[in-house]
Amino acid sequence: MSDRLDNGKGKLGGNIRELGILIAFIMIIIFLMALSPDAFAKPSNLINIVKQASINGILACGMMFVIISGGIDLSVGSTAALAGVMAAHFSHPGEYALIVPILIALAVGALVGLVNGVGVAYGEIPPFIITLGTMTAVRGVSLIASGGAPVFNVSKPFEYVASGFLFGIPLLAIYFAIFVIISAFILTQTVFGRRVYMIGGNEVAAKVSGIHVKKMKILVYTFAGTLAGFAGMLLASRTVSGSPTAGSGYELDAIAAVIIGGISMAGGAGKWYGTVIGALMIAVIGNGLDILGVSSHYQLIIKGAIIVFAVLIDIKSKSKND
Repeated sequence: MSDRLDNGKGKLGGNIRELGILIAFIMIIIFLMALSPDAFAKPSNLINIVKQASINGILACGMMFVIISGGIDLSVGSTAALAGVMAAHFSHPGEYALIVPILIALAVGALVGLVNGVGVAYGEIPPFIITLGTMTAVRGVSLIASGGAPVFNVSKPFEYVASGFLFGIPLLAIYFAIFVIISAFILTQTVFGRRVYMIGGNEVAAKVSGIHVKKMKILVYTFAGTLAGFAGMLLASRTVSGSPTAGSGYELDAIAAVIIGGISMAGGAGKWYGTVIGALMIAVIGNGLDILGVSSHYQLIIKGAIIVFAVLIDIKSKSKND
Protein backbone atom coordinates (compact mmCIF):
# COMPACT_ATOMS: atom_id res chain seq x y z
CA MET A 1 0.00 0.00 0.00
CA SER A 2 2.78 2.42 0.95
CA ASP A 3 4.62 1.58 -2.30
CA ARG A 4 1.55 2.52 -4.29
CA LEU A 5 1.27 5.80 -2.39
CA ASP A 6 4.95 6.54 -3.01
CA ASN A 7 4.58 5.79 -6.71
CA GLY A 8 1.51 8.00 -6.83
CA LYS A 9 3.38 10.85 -5.20
CA GLY A 10 6.28 10.41 -7.61
CA LYS A 11 4.00 10.48 -10.64
CA LEU A 12 2.09 13.48 -9.27
CA GLY A 13 5.34 15.34 -8.63
CA GLY A 14 6.59 14.54 -12.12
CA ASN A 15 3.32 15.66 -13.72
CA ILE A 16 3.33 18.92 -11.75
CA ARG A 17 6.90 19.59 -12.79
CA GLU A 18 6.18 18.92 -16.47
CA LEU A 19 3.12 21.16 -16.29
CA GLY A 20 5.29 23.84 -14.69
CA ILE A 21 7.78 23.56 -17.56
CA LEU A 22 5.01 24.03 -20.11
CA ILE A 23 3.62 27.04 -18.23
CA ALA A 24 7.10 28.57 -17.99
CA PHE A 25 7.61 28.03 -21.73
CA ILE A 26 4.32 29.77 -22.55
CA MET A 27 5.14 32.65 -20.19
CA ILE A 28 8.54 33.15 -21.85
CA ILE A 29 6.90 33.34 -25.27
CA ILE A 30 4.30 35.86 -24.01
CA PHE A 31 7.05 37.92 -22.35
CA LEU A 32 9.18 38.05 -25.51
CA MET A 33 6.18 38.86 -27.69
CA ALA A 34 5.32 41.73 -25.35
CA LEU A 35 8.88 43.11 -25.40
CA SER A 36 9.43 42.77 -29.13
CA PRO A 37 6.19 41.90 -30.96
CA ASP A 38 7.37 43.06 -34.38
CA ALA A 39 10.62 41.09 -34.37
CA PHE A 40 9.84 38.00 -32.29
CA ALA A 41 6.42 37.15 -33.73
CA LYS A 42 7.44 37.56 -37.37
CA PRO A 43 6.77 34.33 -39.33
CA SER A 44 10.35 34.31 -40.61
CA ASN A 45 11.67 34.50 -37.05
CA LEU A 46 9.35 31.75 -35.83
CA ILE A 47 10.58 29.54 -38.66
CA ASN A 48 14.13 30.37 -37.64
CA ILE A 49 13.36 29.31 -34.06
CA VAL A 50 12.02 25.99 -35.28
CA LYS A 51 15.17 25.46 -37.34
CA GLN A 52 17.38 26.32 -34.37
CA ALA A 53 15.45 23.93 -32.13
CA SER A 54 15.46 21.06 -34.62
CA ILE A 55 19.16 20.18 -34.70
CA ASN A 56 19.53 20.55 -30.95
CA GLY A 57 16.27 18.66 -30.51
CA ILE A 58 17.57 15.70 -32.50
CA LEU A 59 20.71 15.66 -30.35
CA ALA A 60 18.52 15.93 -27.25
CA CYS A 61 16.47 12.88 -28.31
CA GLY A 62 19.62 10.77 -28.22
CA MET A 63 20.82 12.41 -25.02
CA MET A 64 17.44 11.67 -23.45
CA PHE A 65 17.98 7.91 -23.83
CA VAL A 66 21.47 8.15 -22.37
CA ILE A 67 20.42 10.19 -19.33
CA ILE A 68 17.34 8.06 -18.66
CA SER A 69 19.65 5.02 -18.63
CA GLY A 70 21.77 6.73 -15.97
CA GLY A 71 24.59 7.99 -18.20
CA ILE A 72 25.80 11.14 -19.91
CA ASP A 73 27.32 11.85 -23.32
CA LEU A 74 29.65 14.82 -23.69
CA SER A 75 30.83 13.80 -27.15
CA VAL A 76 27.73 14.59 -29.25
CA GLY A 77 28.99 18.03 -30.33
CA SER A 78 32.32 16.67 -31.54
CA THR A 79 30.56 13.72 -33.16
CA ALA A 80 28.32 16.12 -35.07
CA ALA A 81 31.40 18.03 -36.26
CA LEU A 82 33.18 14.91 -37.53
CA ALA A 83 30.00 13.60 -39.20
CA GLY A 84 29.51 16.97 -40.88
CA VAL A 85 33.09 17.07 -42.15
CA MET A 86 32.88 13.54 -43.55
CA ALA A 87 29.49 14.20 -45.11
CA ALA A 88 30.81 17.36 -46.78
CA HIS A 89 33.78 15.42 -48.19
CA PHE A 90 31.39 13.06 -49.97
CA SER A 91 28.86 15.66 -51.10
CA HIS A 92 30.85 17.49 -53.78
CA PRO A 93 28.82 18.09 -56.96
CA GLY A 94 28.73 15.16 -59.37
CA GLU A 95 30.81 12.74 -57.27
CA TYR A 96 28.42 10.68 -55.18
CA ALA A 97 24.70 10.12 -54.79
CA LEU A 98 23.03 12.07 -51.98
CA ILE A 99 22.50 8.93 -49.91
CA VAL A 100 26.28 8.42 -49.57
CA PRO A 101 27.10 11.44 -47.33
CA ILE A 102 23.97 10.76 -45.29
CA LEU A 103 24.94 7.13 -44.64
CA ILE A 104 28.54 8.11 -43.90
CA ALA A 105 27.38 10.66 -41.31
CA LEU A 106 25.15 8.05 -39.66
CA ALA A 107 27.98 5.50 -39.68
CA VAL A 108 30.43 7.97 -38.12
CA GLY A 109 27.96 8.80 -35.36
CA ALA A 110 27.14 5.15 -34.72
CA LEU A 111 30.84 4.27 -34.49
CA VAL A 112 31.56 6.97 -31.91
CA GLY A 113 28.47 5.93 -29.96
CA LEU A 114 29.59 2.30 -30.10
CA VAL A 115 32.99 3.22 -28.68
CA ASN A 116 31.31 5.11 -25.86
CA GLY A 117 28.92 2.23 -25.17
CA VAL A 118 31.64 -0.42 -25.09
CA GLY A 119 33.77 1.80 -22.86
CA VAL A 120 30.92 2.25 -20.39
CA ALA A 121 29.57 -1.31 -20.52
CA TYR A 122 32.66 -3.48 -20.76
CA GLY A 123 35.45 -1.09 -19.82
CA GLU A 124 33.38 0.05 -16.83
CA ILE A 125 34.64 3.59 -17.43
CA PRO A 126 32.39 6.27 -15.93
CA PRO A 127 30.26 7.81 -18.70
CA PHE A 128 31.54 11.30 -17.92
CA ILE A 129 35.15 10.20 -18.38
CA ILE A 130 34.80 8.08 -21.52
CA THR A 131 32.65 10.64 -23.33
CA LEU A 132 34.96 13.46 -22.25
CA GLY A 133 37.81 11.51 -23.81
CA THR A 134 35.94 10.81 -27.04
CA MET A 135 34.78 14.44 -27.16
CA THR A 136 38.41 15.56 -27.28
CA ALA A 137 39.67 12.77 -29.53
CA VAL A 138 36.84 13.02 -32.06
CA ARG A 139 37.32 16.79 -32.29
CA GLY A 140 40.96 16.11 -33.12
CA VAL A 141 39.97 13.57 -35.77
CA SER A 142 37.62 16.10 -37.36
CA LEU A 143 40.44 18.67 -37.51
CA ILE A 144 42.73 16.11 -39.17
CA ALA A 145 40.04 14.94 -41.60
CA SER A 146 39.33 18.51 -42.70
CA GLY A 147 42.91 19.75 -42.68
CA GLY A 148 41.94 22.26 -40.02
CA ALA A 149 39.64 24.18 -42.38
CA PRO A 150 35.96 23.92 -43.36
CA VAL A 151 35.09 21.64 -46.28
CA PHE A 152 33.18 23.65 -48.90
CA ASN A 153 31.76 22.98 -52.38
CA VAL A 154 28.79 20.82 -51.44
CA SER A 155 26.12 19.90 -53.98
CA LYS A 156 22.73 21.61 -54.25
CA PRO A 157 20.82 18.44 -53.30
CA PHE A 158 22.93 18.16 -50.15
CA GLU A 159 22.30 21.81 -49.33
CA TYR A 160 18.56 21.27 -49.82
CA VAL A 161 18.48 18.51 -47.20
CA ALA A 162 18.44 21.10 -44.39
CA SER A 163 17.33 24.27 -46.18
CA GLY A 164 14.32 22.89 -48.04
CA PHE A 165 10.62 23.02 -47.26
CA LEU A 166 7.80 20.52 -47.67
CA PHE A 167 4.30 22.01 -47.96
CA GLY A 168 5.64 25.17 -46.33
CA ILE A 169 7.16 23.27 -43.40
CA PRO A 170 10.97 23.38 -42.93
CA LEU A 171 12.52 19.98 -43.57
CA LEU A 172 14.52 20.41 -40.35
CA ALA A 173 11.28 20.52 -38.38
CA ILE A 174 10.05 17.38 -40.16
CA TYR A 175 13.24 15.49 -39.28
CA PHE A 176 12.90 16.60 -35.67
CA ALA A 177 9.26 15.49 -35.56
CA ILE A 178 10.17 12.09 -37.02
CA PHE A 179 12.87 11.46 -34.41
CA VAL A 180 10.56 12.65 -31.62
CA ILE A 181 7.88 10.19 -32.77
CA ILE A 182 10.43 7.37 -33.00
CA SER A 183 11.85 8.18 -29.55
CA ALA A 184 8.40 8.48 -27.99
CA PHE A 185 7.31 5.17 -29.48
CA ILE A 186 10.43 3.37 -28.26
CA LEU A 187 10.21 4.76 -24.73
CA THR A 188 6.47 4.27 -24.25
CA GLN A 189 5.52 1.29 -26.40
CA THR A 190 8.46 -1.10 -26.49
CA VAL A 191 10.22 -3.48 -24.15
CA PHE A 192 13.49 -1.74 -25.01
CA GLY A 193 12.13 1.58 -23.72
CA ARG A 194 10.93 0.07 -20.46
CA ARG A 195 14.31 -1.53 -19.97
CA VAL A 196 16.07 1.79 -20.49
CA TYR A 197 14.00 3.23 -17.63
CA MET A 198 14.68 0.17 -15.47
CA ILE A 199 18.45 0.40 -15.96
CA GLY A 200 18.44 4.07 -15.02
CA GLY A 201 16.15 3.52 -12.06
CA ASN A 202 17.97 0.55 -10.54
CA GLU A 203 20.73 -1.17 -12.50
CA VAL A 204 21.15 -3.99 -9.97
CA ALA A 205 17.44 -4.80 -10.06
CA ALA A 206 17.55 -4.69 -13.87
CA LYS A 207 20.35 -7.27 -13.90
CA VAL A 208 18.53 -9.51 -11.44
CA SER A 209 15.39 -9.37 -13.61
CA GLY A 210 17.39 -10.78 -16.52
CA ILE A 211 18.09 -7.64 -18.55
CA HIS A 212 21.39 -7.68 -20.45
CA VAL A 213 22.48 -4.31 -19.07
CA LYS A 214 25.77 -4.11 -20.97
CA LYS A 215 24.10 -4.77 -24.30
CA MET A 216 21.44 -2.19 -23.52
CA LYS A 217 24.02 0.47 -22.68
CA ILE A 218 25.86 -0.16 -25.95
CA LEU A 219 22.61 0.20 -27.88
CA VAL A 220 21.67 3.39 -26.04
CA TYR A 221 25.01 5.10 -26.70
CA THR A 222 25.06 3.89 -30.30
CA PHE A 223 21.58 5.33 -30.82
CA ALA A 224 22.67 8.67 -29.34
CA GLY A 225 25.77 8.68 -31.54
CA THR A 226 23.74 7.90 -34.66
CA LEU A 227 21.43 10.82 -33.99
CA ALA A 228 24.47 13.05 -33.39
CA GLY A 229 25.84 11.94 -36.76
CA PHE A 230 22.57 12.81 -38.49
CA ALA A 231 22.46 16.17 -36.71
CA GLY A 232 26.03 16.86 -37.87
CA MET A 233 25.06 16.13 -41.46
CA LEU A 234 22.12 18.54 -41.13
CA LEU A 235 24.40 21.18 -39.66
CA ALA A 236 26.83 20.81 -42.57
CA SER A 237 23.93 21.04 -45.01
CA ARG A 238 22.51 24.13 -43.33
CA THR A 239 25.86 25.96 -43.21
CA VAL A 240 26.87 24.65 -46.66
CA SER A 241 30.17 23.40 -45.26
CA GLY A 242 31.65 20.78 -42.98
CA SER A 243 33.46 22.66 -40.24
CA PRO A 244 35.74 20.86 -37.76
CA THR A 245 34.80 23.42 -35.11
CA ALA A 246 31.05 23.03 -35.63
CA GLY A 247 28.92 21.71 -32.82
CA SER A 248 31.03 23.31 -30.11
CA GLY A 249 28.86 23.54 -27.01
CA TYR A 250 26.04 21.55 -28.59
CA GLU A 251 26.40 18.90 -25.90
CA LEU A 252 25.56 21.62 -23.36
CA ASP A 253 22.41 22.59 -25.26
CA ALA A 254 21.33 18.96 -25.61
CA ILE A 255 21.86 18.24 -21.92
CA ALA A 256 20.10 21.49 -21.01
CA ALA A 257 17.08 20.59 -23.16
CA VAL A 258 16.80 17.17 -21.52
CA ILE A 259 17.21 18.43 -17.96
CA ILE A 260 14.93 21.43 -18.41
CA GLY A 261 12.38 19.03 -19.87
CA GLY A 262 12.20 17.11 -16.61
CA ILE A 263 14.41 14.09 -17.31
CA SER A 264 16.12 13.20 -14.04
CA MET A 265 19.93 13.35 -14.02
CA ALA A 266 19.81 10.35 -11.69
CA GLY A 267 18.20 8.33 -14.48
CA GLY A 268 15.05 6.26 -14.70
CA ALA A 269 12.52 9.10 -14.82
CA GLY A 270 11.14 11.70 -17.21
CA LYS A 271 8.85 12.05 -20.20
CA TRP A 272 9.78 12.37 -23.86
CA TYR A 273 7.59 15.42 -24.44
CA GLY A 274 9.48 17.29 -21.74
CA THR A 275 12.60 17.07 -23.90
CA VAL A 276 10.69 18.58 -26.83
CA ILE A 277 9.58 21.50 -24.67
CA GLY A 278 13.14 21.86 -23.35
CA ALA A 279 14.63 22.02 -26.85
CA LEU A 280 12.07 24.59 -27.95
CA MET A 281 12.63 26.60 -24.78
CA ILE A 282 16.40 26.73 -25.34
CA ALA A 283 15.83 27.96 -28.91
CA VAL A 284 13.23 30.53 -27.87
CA ILE A 285 15.40 31.91 -25.07
CA GLY A 286 18.45 32.15 -27.34
CA ASN A 287 16.46 33.79 -30.12
CA GLY A 288 14.75 36.20 -27.74
CA LEU A 289 18.01 37.25 -26.13
CA ASP A 290 19.51 37.86 -29.58
CA ILE A 291 16.57 40.07 -30.53
CA LEU A 292 16.90 41.98 -27.26
CA GLY A 293 20.58 42.54 -27.99
CA VAL A 294 21.91 40.55 -25.04
CA SER A 295 25.58 39.64 -25.46
CA SER A 296 26.38 36.01 -26.21
CA HIS A 297 28.64 36.03 -23.13
CA TYR A 298 25.70 36.81 -20.89
CA GLN A 299 23.62 34.22 -22.71
CA LEU A 300 26.04 31.51 -21.59
CA ILE A 301 25.64 32.67 -17.99
CA ILE A 302 21.85 32.58 -18.30
CA LYS A 303 21.92 29.13 -19.90
CA GLY A 304 24.21 27.79 -17.18
CA ALA A 305 21.96 29.23 -14.47
CA ILE A 306 18.91 27.58 -16.05
CA ILE A 307 20.66 24.19 -16.04
CA VAL A 308 21.67 24.52 -12.38
CA PHE A 309 18.15 25.61 -11.45
CA ALA A 310 16.62 22.65 -13.32
CA VAL A 311 18.96 20.18 -11.59
CA LEU A 312 18.20 21.78 -8.21
CA ILE A 313 14.47 21.30 -8.79
CA ASP A 314 15.10 17.66 -9.71
CA ILE A 315 17.11 17.06 -6.54
CA LYS A 316 14.55 18.78 -4.32
CA SER A 317 11.62 16.91 -5.88
CA LYS A 318 13.39 13.57 -5.38
CA SER A 319 14.20 14.35 -1.75
CA LYS A 320 10.53 15.21 -1.12
CA ASN A 321 9.37 11.96 -2.73
CA ASP A 322 11.83 10.03 -0.59
